[in-house]
Order: sequence, then structure tokens, then C-alpha cells
Amino acid sequence: MFNEDLLKLANAVVAANRSGELESLIAEHYSADIVSVEAAEGDGAPRTAEGLEALKAKHDWWNTAMEMHGGEVEGPFLYDPDKFAVRYTMDATNRQTGERMQGAEIGLYTVSGGKIVREEFFWAVG
Repeated sequence: MFNEDLLKLANAVVAANRSGELESLIAEHYSADIVSVEAAEGDGAPRTAEGLEALKAKHDWWNTAMEMHGGEVEGPFLYDPDKFAVRYTMDATNRQTGERMQGAEIGLYTVSGGKIVREEFFWAVG
């Protein structure tokens, strides 16, 4: 029913996010020209990261700035032939301010040439 390559890639993203093994996921499945876009700017981090090094820096910032207490990864949700979404929930504390937050977001991933070329995140509010 769905493109098998898209399904395999989407499942790899879900598995890596569940296990926390994002470094190998990025190396293997992300395009060198990846564009990662957050729902809004915040905490001094840019809204858009372009390229693998910027994406890695974004992940490093998050891991340094936030202490994760828990979360879930749901999906993938496929949109043939080149998109999929993943729903994330999280419970984290900002290490600098001590503020604890719970939230949910949807990650929308676009694939080209077997690699993730764009990811966009949509935050649940309210």
C-alpha cells in the first residue's frame, strides 16, 4: 500500500527517537542539505537549522539545555510517496531556569532520494 522505502525510513526515525540513538540516524538517513524548522524561535535557538552540522548543533543544544524526564513517540503516519509524521510527547526541565514543561509536537518529515531533506515541528498549544 505504501512505499516500502518510506515506511522503513519512517520506522527508523521512530525507533531511533525511542532509543535515543539519534546520532547514527542523522548520519545514515539525513541529507547533507537538511532543513529543520521549529514551530517558533525560543531560548535563543534559531528557528531554522540548515545542513547536518547545524542540525547536530541543534540536538547538542537541546541535550545540554534540557533534562528529559520522559516522553513517548507515536507513529509513523505515512503520506505516500514522500512524507511522514511522528507525534512526540515530552516531559523536560530547562536546566538553566528550572522550569519543567510537558508538551506534544508533530514532526513532519519530507524525503527525497531516500534521505530526509526537511523536518518541520508543530507544537500543541492550549
